[in-house]
Amino acid sequence: MRCTIISRAGQVLAYGRLFIRYQEDGGLRLDLETDRGRVLQGGLIEEDGDMTQAGEILSEQFFDVWGMSDLTLSIQCGDSGAPPNATLPPAADIDMSLL
Repeated sequence: MRCTIISRAGQVLAYGRLFIRYQEDGGLRLDLETDRGRVLQGGLIEEDGDMTQAGEILSEQFFDVWGMSDLTLSIQCGDSGAPPNATLPPAADIDMSLL
């Protein structure tokens, strides 16, 4: 899924994609890769499909990379193209505020 990382001031920090990576032990991990090639490793997805803990671990990586809290991860559903620079994704997309 395409996504945008947005600061609390509304500045776009990065564009990227969320994806699920298969682990050698058979587990699944929630990761994010920015358009500039940086891969942020999230947590393992629970066996029942719950991604809460995986997302929390990924949000901790956001703080380490961008040095700020209160970031918003905007997920684009149904469109694999990157939004134009300096604009936010369409209103139909999903926004998740991160701690």
